[in-house]
Amino acid sequence: MQLTVNSMTPAGYHQIEAEITRLELDRPNRIKQLQEARALGDLSENAEYSAAKRDLRHLESRLRYLNKLIQYAEVVTPETTDQVEVGKHVEVKFDDEDDTDSYQIVGKFEADLNANKISFDSPLGQAMINHHVGDTVTVSAPNGDYQVTITRING
Repeated sequence: MQLTVNSMTPAGYHQIEAEITRLELDRPNRIKQLQEARALGDLSENAEYSAAKRDLRHLESRLRYLNKLIQYAEVVTPETTDQVEVGKHVEVKFDDEDDTDSYQIVGKFEADLNANKISFDSPLGQAMINHHVGDTVTVSAPNGDYQVTITRING
């Protein structure tokens, strides 16, 4: 399977859809705030107008960005193979520290280290993709190379 820039899990796709829906519901409120600020008078010294205009522009920009992500998204569902793929949970042992950690391999836009979700195109993700339990892979990171051993893969 060829992974593309916009490869993502079904959960990531639904998360983007939910944010689009939330922003679209908020849009009329932002427009109303802009209209109310405009009615206050002199636009050259109207801080409320400037802030409302900036907030609406930001919302519109975010909507365009998210809609592009959805338009070009490739939703990837893990196959039933025993290899590392987008959507799978992988436990690895860091060979130099004798420490283990678990990660979910996700699309670029879903990555969240606080939730142990790493992108398939991160150094660790790239090293593990298409490998199996027991494989030791070398991770080429900016601070130097290191090795991890894949100890478990869950679909």
